[in-house]
Amino acid sequence: MTSSRPYIVRALYEWILENDCTPYVLVNAMADNVEVPQQFVKNGQIVLNVSPVAVMDLLLTNETMEFNGRFGGMPMDIYVPMTAVMGIYARENGQGMIFDMDDSNPEPPVPDDDGPKPTGPKPVTPKSSGPKSDTSNQKKPGLRVVK
Repeated sequence: MTSSRPYIVRALYEWILENDCTPYVLVNAMADNVEVPQQFVKNGQIVLNVSPVAVMDLLLTNETMEFNGRFGGMPMDIYVPMTAVMGIYARENGQGMIFDMDDSNPEPPVPDDDGPKPTGPKPVTPKSSGPKSDTSNQKKPGLRVVK
């Protein structure tokens, strides 16, 4: 499957704007092909204001985030691969999402039919047959009145 990150970024961007907040994007400035003003990078990261009043020509595709912004009064074209987007959130209240940077969505492994097959006994996996009748180690749910 393709990465869900660009879809989530676009959805949260719209949600943040609809709630009259300012969308900020946290970017891994050290990732490959990232083009951001390096003088504003701190600890390998940069926070970008991507609100419509702060940027021009914002383009959010499945692969990249691109726009033109002003930094210290100087216009600059910004290019951020979606894999470098670490999160998106509202400046006013912090609502949004930080992404797991290990979320590279690798393809599932394909079985190798050409290689040798393992020999020996197959591992046995216990099957669940529903709830266990032995409740000595299980916690029973309970209700209590709270006043």
